[in-house]
Amino acid sequence: MSDDKKNTGSPDRDRINVNEDYELQYWTKALGASAQELRDAVKAVGPTATAVREHLGK
Repeated sequence: MSDDKKNTGSPDRDRINVNEDYELQYWTKALGASAQELRDAVKAVGPTATAVREHLGK
């Protein structure tokens, strides 16, 4: 499924797409994690921001 940049409602905001540079930059800054830590967390628990935050202990 492609990332629809026109549809920025809650479902899009609640998911982390590590394949989009702008999202990777936003989430690494927001979560205080490196790009690799973020990729590993998404791989481990899935792309939802809540699950990634919990996994990273944020």
